[in-house]
Amino acid sequence: MKRILVVDDEKDIRKLLKEALTLEGYETDLANDGAEAVELLKKQPDLILLDINLPDMDGYQVCAAIRSFVSAPILFLSARVEEADRVMGLKAGGDDYIVKPFGMDELLARIEAHLRRQERTVQQLPPEGIAMDGSLVIDFKGHRILKDGADIGLTKTEFLIAELLFVNRGRVFGREQIYERVRGYDSSGDAGIITEHIRRIRKKLGPRQSGEWIETVWGMGYKWIG
Repeated sequence: MKRILVVDDEKDIRKLLKEALTLEGYETDLANDGAEAVELLKKQPDLILLDINLPDMDGYQVCAAIRSFVSAPILFLSARVEEADRVMGLKAGGDDYIVKPFGMDELLARIEAHLRRQERTVQQLPPEGIAMDGSLVIDFKGHRILKDGADIGLTKTEFLIAELLFVNRGRVFGREQIYERVRGYDSSGDAGIITEHIRRIRKKLGPRQSGEWIETVWGMGYKWIG
């Protein structure tokens, strides 16, 4: 049974979400502020629904604080409709941004989609959680890549992009595909940011003996060729 953490300062919304999620067979934990949410992380939720307007710290701060050690998808719930707010949520480490008031059917469908995506990723990973490629060691459980024994310092999003390309070696992914698979946001996000992420990943990976670890397939996207 999947566990979902709901973080919202409105009691009625927490109650509504708990009832709907319970009917769908999810275990549900409730938090009304950021501090309580961090405390409930010890229950290891499979997905987090996170409001932005919280009494102690905003949802962006909560997301940024936990993203480095929480791999569960984080879906923002907010009444803020400006593009800048969506961008800020995604840059903080969120995987989706759902505007209030939202339709419960759509919310449940997005939750299911993110959980399926998470399961597919886990199934693709080697059981020991580590893979090697030349001078690289990919530590899937630790969300890091080491080169010649040293951590190259990828951010959460950078690692997820590198992971996607590595476990699908030889397959070309377009920017929009990468954005949707990594961010889980399939509406009006800016897939152009993927180009910058790829540039940073390449810089941190450094050169290999022949060419790049990640190849640009012009007009199509990127693939891992290490």
